[in-house]
Amino acid sequence: MTEHPDDYEKAMENIRNKLALLPDQPGCYLMKNSEGTIIYVGKAKVLKNRVRSYFTGSHDGKTQRLVTDIRDFEYIVTASNMEALILECNLIKTHYPRYNVLLKDDKTYPYIKITNDTHPRLEVTRRVLKDKAKYFGPYPNAFAAQQTKKLLDRLYPLRKCMNIPNQACLYYHIGQCLGPCVEDVTAAQNEAMIQEITRFLNGGHEEIKRDLQQRMGEAAEALEFERAKELRDQIISIDALMEKQNITTADNMDRDVFGYAVDKGWMSVQILYMRQGKMIQRNSSTFPYYGTAYDDFMSFVSQYYSENSALPREIYLPDDDSEQAAEVSAENGADALGAWLKLKVNIPKRGSKKKLVEMAMQNAHIALDEKFKLIERDEERSVKAAQNLGEWIGLGSLHRIEAFDNSNIQGTDPVSAMVVFIDGKPARKEYRKYKIKTVVGPDDYGTMREVIRRRYERVLKENLPMPDLVVVDGGRGQISAAVDVLENELGLFIPVCGLVKDEKHRTAQLMVGDPAEVVPLKRDSQEFYLLQRIQDEVHRFAITFHREQRGKSMITSKLDSIPGIGEKRRKALLKHFGSLKKIKEASIEDFRPLSIGEKLASQIIQALQEES
Repeated sequence: MTEHPDDYEKAMENIRNKLALLPDQPGCYLMKNSEGTIIYVGKAKVLKNRVRSYFTGSHDGKTQRLVTDIRDFEYIVTASNMEALILECNLIKTHYPRYNVLLKDDKTYPYIKITNDTHPRLEVTRRVLKDKAKYFGPYPNAFAAQQTKKLLDRLYPLRKCMNIPNQACLYYHIGQCLGPCVEDVTAAQNEAMIQEITRFLNGGHEEIKRDLQQRMGEAAEALEFERAKELRDQIISIDALMEKQNITTADNMDRDVFGYAVDKGWMSVQILYMRQGKMIQRNSSTFPYYGTAYDDFMSFVSQYYSENSALPREIYLPDDDSEQAAEVSAENGADALGAWLKLKVNIPKRGSKKKLVEMAMQNAHIALDEKFKLIERDEERSVKAAQNLGEWIGLGSLHRIEAFDNSNIQGTDPVSAMVVFIDGKPARKEYRKYKIKTVVGPDDYGTMREVIRRRYERVLKENLPMPDLVVVDGGRGQISAAVDVLENELGLFIPVCGLVKDEKHRTAQLMVGDPAEVVPLKRDSQEFYLLQRIQDEVHRFAITFHREQRGKSMITSKLDSIPGIGEKRRKALLKHFGSLKKIKEASIEDFRPLSIGEKLASQIIQALQEES
């Protein structure tokens, strides 16, 4: 909806008046758009200076987008920077502002858990509960957690079943469970394994490996070669899992090391995980940011630890070397974060600890560069594929491609859909859906004629962009129908091609012209891959629309056709019973809670049973 100029002027006048009243105190500010939605949350040591900076001077493109959307703001004064940091984190998690760095649910990381049961078991979970269980992590990715759990399952035969069964399972027979279902497993046996697992996950895998090597030697001397082989395989598994732990510190401390990089309105944050002084993994997150770089970086860190409650002993952060560093020093931010999390937060200035932060910063720069190179490469390949496809067809470059697909089941609820690809990439805002109006029954050619006619009559009437190529789903018949409408009815000479599928419903051939001829594209070429993407996308879009319409028509035909059933009662029936099947199977008495009498209830049941 277009904003009226008078509304804009009123909003700007209101902002100017509020800017004059801002206090010289720390706090959080909330930027709002024309609809009153909170679009950005920030914190400041001096609210007056920080908020005013958005409305004075020049900004880069990304910040200008934020400023352009602001129509109002409010602020909350806090007693300290620490309170502002905590409040900002809570406000972001409450409102999910579109311009903030948002740590979504999929950024909660997995942990390995030893349950607090009589017969404990190992789990991988993303939720840390106050259930007296033991949690280890977080792990940078689910795969690392699952691989570690698999290794521990082989090493230590804790209970595997969710609920203890009545008979022994496969894990018992292969030696990976002591079998509390059939054996008398003591608390001492379980506790001994828990201690070993705890020692392993806290970095004591070398000691455990030495113990396994000794047991392997003893088994070999006793000629128990199968057992020796099992122990050898366990040692190999430990080596494989821990082979990346090659960066160490002498203090054996658990710490997370952060670095970040910014470019082109994007930020990359790198976390290096050190456990027991050993670097075990790293994690990278890349996202657009709209505030000042260091503030949004600190916002990410605070959100990260609010979502992942198992904390290290220490955190290393980089210093803030930006022009805005004078307002809130990095040390103040680190102190506030440390006081909130109740752990040590350091900004190393020299030595090996500083080098760890520099490593994290370097990795963040590399990750960001890689992202931009991949984007450029993808764009280049998409544009090149569209150009080459045009040359194959004899058209030169193909800037705009419009593709159509029809969907119906034996002629019921026929629909069609159009997708648009520009320079080889989908332009989803220009997709269109069509309910078929003039065609009765399963007439694919008639459906194609109607949709082509409706689309390009509108293109002519509204002077919309003309495509360089029209793609239809099908062969000679569909191409001929589309060409006939375009040329003989509308006077348009747009090239039309058809995508023919094989018996497995996969793109098999490209046909062009009327009469249509096959274009000999290689199946492993970028041009053929582009055609597959176009056909898959338009088919997906058409099928989704058809399912929507079919679902609506099924409900309409079976309930709305019954006298006395309107939209309100239909919704009440479906909500009460849950499905048409349950309505059909209901008794007369079951309808009384909905204030439906015996006569109408009988009509409903009879109508549904007649249609089945």
